[in-house]
Amino acid sequence: MSHRRPMKCRVIFTARALGLALGALGAMAALIVGASHSVAQQGAPKAQPKAKPKAAPAPTPQAQQGGQPDLTYSFWTKVCQKGPEANAKQVCFLARDAREESGMPVVLVVLVEPEGDAKKLLRVTLPLGVSLQAGTRVIIDNGQPFTAPYVICLSNGCMAEYEASDELIAKMKSGQNLHVQAINGSRQPISIPIPLADFAKAHDGPPIDPKELEQQEKK
Repeated sequence: MSHRRPMKCRVIFTARALGLALGALGAMAALIVGASHSVAQQGAPKAQPKAKPKAAPAPTPQAQQGGQPDLTYSFWTKVCQKGPEANAKQVCFLARDAREESGMPVVLVVLVEPEGDAKKLLRVTLPLGVSLQAGTRVIIDNGQPFTAPYVICLSNGCMAEYEASDELIAKMKSGQNLHVQAINGSRQPISIPIPLADFAKAHDGPPIDPKELEQQEKK
């Protein structure tokens, strides 16, 4: 019988990793906004055909992998940027990431809020090698699960997008953990908790100055 090691975590400000992630997201602002319509009101994926009965089941928050590595979390950090185009709208990114102690990224969660646009996105990035067919799932505490497929894979990982309704944001403000769930390359379910402490404060507070973030990256 295997014994599961309790997951430990510590919080630090991983400015370099977070700054690079936000920079990439800023460059893709147009893609982010345009993709919002494709993930609006995303429902549960259709059941797999009977010819594929071995499809891995969706994980649950309790289905943590045995030997889950200790994780290091960044703080919830808010950055607002405008694109170089004339009359470009401001887009705010509120992000938190989790990494193994070695520095290996595990998950990046970003709330994307374009100025004057009712469509907001919750973007989840997981490492390359995850099962694309299985898609992703997020759960706030023990609430209703939300599902979304991966929309793109880049050098920093594979991304899924959820419509961030006012209701979802309110639940994140009052919740304790956002559980990000997926199927890894070994066809095993993974469930990664992202603490929501200070999410409300960061969301409602002022953004960090991009120059200050740049200085943090240099340290």
